Amino acid sequence: MWDEAFPMIRPSHHPGDTLLIDYAGGALCEGASLAVATHLAFCPACRHEVAEMEAIGGALLDELEPEPLSNGCLEALMARLDHERPAPCRPVPRPPAEQSRYPEPLRSYLRGRLGRDGRIAEEGWRFLQPGMRGLDLLSGPNGTTRLIRMKGGVGVPQHTHGGIELTVVLEGGFSDEFGAFLPGDLAIGDPSLVHRPVSDPEGCLCLATTIGGLRLTGPLGRLFNRFIKF
Repeated sequence: MWDEAFPMIRPSHHPGDTLLIDYAGGALCEGASLAVATHLAFCPACRHEVAEMEAIGGALLDELEPEPLSNGCLEALMARLDHERPAPCRPVPRPPAEQSRYPEPLRSYLRGRLGRDGRIAEEGWRFLQPGMRGLDLLSGPNGTTRLIRMKGGVGVPQHTHGGIELTVVLEGGFSDEFGAFLPGDLAIGDPSLVHRPVSDPEGCLCLATTIGGLRLTGPLGRLFNRFIKF
């Protein structure tokens, strides 16, 4: 499932046990699950933790008494499989892993958008603020998941969060009041945190899942909240 294309990267900021347990148990929404899985592509330590959690969960399931199946269950399942036989998929050309900044499983969400050089066409990005563009991947009642590309030295307005925000750095980095975040690192924002991320001089490319939206802080920020949606 995960690439092994980032052997020299060792993240310093991790999801923590609660998020990893929810991920292993399938309790996260799709966007949050994608953010954690993208971090796992960079982090062998967290992959090992998830594997252990899944093994424990599997052992607990083995101890449960099986539920009896209804009459005709197997026949109904086979008939449904015959009816819903998927159409053959055309192979999608994929750049070599070392040429792509997008690890699996994130790369699967970008099929049809990646060129042969492993990059996304410029017209695929939309303006968010000066020096910052975004590419929406998922949007719905469970929040928004997008790629965010920032030029060097660009600062996001100071803000807090209506819910939770998970940000995974893919290239470059950013810093805020709580530390420096480099490739593979996962930053967690929640309503208790107020910060102003600023991209490193070389810029920053990241994956961000925002659940509950952002809330700009300060007098001007509260005014702009009426007109700006991140």
